[in-house]
Amino acid sequence: MSVLGIDRITYGVADVPACRRFFLDWGLRLVTESDTALDFEAMNGCEVRVRHMEDATLPPAFESGPTLREVIWGVESAADLERLRSALGRDAKWSEPEATLHATDPNGLAVAFRVTRKRPVEVTGVPINAWGVPGRGINRRSTVYQRAEPIEVGHVVFFTDRLADVERFYVERVGFRVSDRYPGRAVFLRCAETGGHHDLFLLQPPAPKRGLNHVAFTVRDIHEVFGGGMHISRCGWETEIGPGRHPISSAYFWYVKNPAGALAEYYSDEDQLDGNWEPQEFQQSPEAFAEWAVIGGIDGKSRRARSAP
Repeated sequence: MSVLGIDRITYGVADVPACRRFFLDWGLRLVTESDTALDFEAMNGCEVRVRHMEDATLPPAFESGPTLREVIWGVESAADLERLRSALGRDAKWSEPEATLHATDPNGLAVAFRVTRKRPVEVTGVPINAWGVPGRGINRRSTVYQRAEPIEVGHVVFFTDRLADVERFYVERVGFRVSDRYPGRAVFLRCAETGGHHDLFLLQPPAPKRGLNHVAFTVRDIHEVFGGGMHISRCGWETEIGPGRHPISSAYFWYVKNPAGALAEYYSDEDQLDGNWEPQEFQQSPEAFAEWAVIGGIDGKSRRARSAP
């Protein structure tokens, strides 16, 4: 079966106006709005929905407070949906006319599957002039981004107290692949054999916990990570950590506190894997999380690192 990636996420929030400001500053396009509901989309049509947390149409929350209430994964074809209907069996429900298969994962999160509604986009990041390989070319400056425009929701990260059960659900029933893991503590999963390092990361902390860690938005290149982070700082939103670089996926990152729940991340330049990749095991540590990182971010006006708390 062919799961292509995240097609739509839905937040349940306490402060709809604050979320409106945040996601517009973040770089998403506002499609429709009301006093209690907002519909955004990224560049390729990946949807980000915001609903007041008391909205009766929302799936049940798997933690208190603002958080993600549903993740919809896009598949390639109706045949893929039929295979998922068979794999999930009575644990899933079909809805019409949306043609969407709904279920709940062992972590208590509402998940769904539909034929993807994302659209192809022509997006090219700026190549790097590595030593001996001038990828950007001759007589060409690199791009400076004044803000970010996310291409899509690239991955989601959750805390869980049932790591093995949730991994089995996504691997054995949905068809995800293991990319890497912290034994007994966390697993990186990608939704297809060939693709980015992870679409889903599951983390089991020492103290039992379920909930959202962050939602990651893909941008073109490292320069857009910097430009987006600087812009969101100028808008007054608080950076948790970043810029920085993950040694496991190789991606550059910038994490910001999100009024819709937990953190939002800009990232780019993650490793691309195929069926020849052999998952590795790592010991969880600050060094495994970040090769380097700026605590609290960079101030968008002074363009200097903020003081560590």
